[in-house]
Amino acid sequence: MRFVNRRAALAAVAALAATATSTAMAQQTVTLRLHQFLPPQAVIPAKAIVPWAQKVEADSGGRIKIQLFHAMQLGGAPPQLFDQAKDGVADITWTVLGYTPGRFNKSEVFELPFMSGVAEHSSRAFWEYVQANAADEFKDVKLLAVHTHGPGLFHTKAPVTGLESLRGMKIRGGSRVINNMLVKLGATPVGMPVPAVTDALSKGTIDGTTIPWEVTPSLKVTELVKNHTTFAGKEGLYTQTFAFSMNKAAYDKLPADLKAVIDKNSGIETAAMFGRAMDEGDRTGREIAVKAKNNIIELDVAETQRWRRTAGSVETDWVNEMKGKNIDGARLVSEARALIAKHSR
Repeated sequence: MRFVNRRAALAAVAALAATATSTAMAQQTVTLRLHQFLPPQAVIPAKAIVPWAQKVEADSGGRIKIQLFHAMQLGGAPPQLFDQAKDGVADITWTVLGYTPGRFNKSEVFELPFMSGVAEHSSRAFWEYVQANAADEFKDVKLLAVHTHGPGLFHTKAPVTGLESLRGMKIRGGSRVINNMLVKLGATPVGMPVPAVTDALSKGTIDGTTIPWEVTPSLKVTELVKNHTTFAGKEGLYTQTFAFSMNKAAYDKLPADLKAVIDKNSGIETAAMFGRAMDEGDRTGREIAVKAKNNIIELDVAETQRWRRTAGSVETDWVNEMKGKNIDGARLVSEARALIAKHSR
């Protein structure tokens, strides 16, 4: 009888311990450090990352706290951000994939000339594309979202009115694919992360830069150059790709209900939200240039076609390079275009 009572008592203690553990987990508060490379007033920090952090905190009932570190406040350089998420230097990072050349081979397809336009549409397409074709490139992190910016264009000290006027200009490029495109177009590419653009323009290190409209206000580009060259059609000259990533261990140690909060705020709709922020930023950036009475050059269809033909060999180069890595680049180009078309309808 004593043995039975003792067994019942032990069971009761175990049940109480389990209840206490469950209650403690339910009350657990987690702080996640989010690191990115732009100043807080820039479009993605202000219009995507901060709202995302606020929603996660609200959805978790305040049990997840997001601590924001802007403009590389945790140290390092923008090309190191993806590894900072992988290695746990930060819990979450946002960065440009092209800052680590040759690492995200299959994802590069979205950077090819005249591939995409509206960022919300191409960001949805890019998320689907990665899930189907490039998930292995992100296996070391918990991927929260991938996205693109809107149409890429030129911002230059001297006007770019056609292919001939670009030749010899030192132009900032943000990835190896974009730099190859600049070479084909006759410019001299100067690779650098986007935070370095302001200083480079001020010092004359570069004659212009390739960036979308949305980032021009935070970099003061419309004050430093007076010429902006856009292209006919829906697609921009190029785009860049971005990843919003979480450290796997930081995600794995969350209780199930907090994992569900992160999952709810990840995926295609989060990708689209980042893309929408880019599109809204493009409109604002262009309006600032108009109000400043800067020279906005809109190349016509015939001239744009010249640029398309000249830049077309960038795609051929990329497909051939992928073939050497046993990657079917031609299929990936076709897949990317089909997904962009699907989400642009």
